[in-house]
Amino acid sequence: MRTEIERFAAGLQRVSGAAKNTVQSYRRDLMSFRGFLLERGAPLDASGREVEVAAISADHIRLHLAVLMKTARRATIQRRLSAIRAFFRHREVTEGLPNPASALRSPKSERRLPAVLNEEEARQLIESAGDDNGTAALRDRAIVEALYSAGLRVSELVGLDWRDIDDEVGMVRVRSGKGDKDRIVPIGEPALEALTRWRRAMPVAWETDGPVFVNLRGGRLTTRSVEKIIARRVLKAGVRTEVTPHGLRHSFATHLLNHGADLRSIQEMLGHASLATTQRYTHVSVKRLQEVYNRSHPRA
Repeated sequence: MRTEIERFAAGLQRVSGAAKNTVQSYRRDLMSFRGFLLERGAPLDASGREVEVAAISADHIRLHLAVLMKTARRATIQRRLSAIRAFFRHREVTEGLPNPASALRSPKSERRLPAVLNEEEARQLIESAGDDNGTAALRDRAIVEALYSAGLRVSELVGLDWRDIDDEVGMVRVRSGKGDKDRIVPIGEPALEALTRWRRAMPVAWETDGPVFVNLRGGRLTTRSVEKIIARRVLKAGVRTEVTPHGLRHSFATHLLNHGADLRSIQEMLGHASLATTQRYTHVSVKRLQEVYNRSHPRA
């Protein structure tokens, strides 16, 4: 099974043009499924050391999902099933083999409100560095400003190079990990100013093709590093909302919506393929809509 998973992953990136993150996620989920089957005594091949893929049934998959449901979130289970479906669909199309996952249904999605900062909390978080002009503080402020100002995914933030930022027109070119599609989004003057101050303080000489955000040794920051930086900043700012880098992206979209931006524009700035994905931000603004109604309608 391991060999077939590797073959599937290679084909997914080469033929389908799937994003590298997607390929890695599918491979990881399939290897986890393989490990589960080995632990549960699934049918083995002639070597006696590897799972016989042709012997995997729908019941094996159902059992795997049932065990996951005891501890994992629905989104995790849906992602795991998507990987398994894609794997067996690939075998069905390329080799004409039966697909044991074809009749399986995904669990219904959890409808969860995104955690967002209010505008005062966003200001607190951004200004938590105060007048600290230390290298790390300048970098951290630039990170928070860029995430909130441009609505970037954390993977997009760490992937930025200096050539992607146009100071003159106030735009940033974003290379998305979701399908490798570039987009151009506005970025505000406070964020550009924070980036300029960080560039002057960088521990290594900056280059046009070099990374925007680096650690204090000059290496490009990882997504995990940014998550830790935001967690520290939230704690220092005394912000009660447990916001993550992705929470700043949620805040970006919600605050735009609150101030009258249309969903289509927000969709484009966020890089969502479907407007339905963007529409989930509307329910966090119901309170604002109620206030507008009460203030404006003659018989509210």
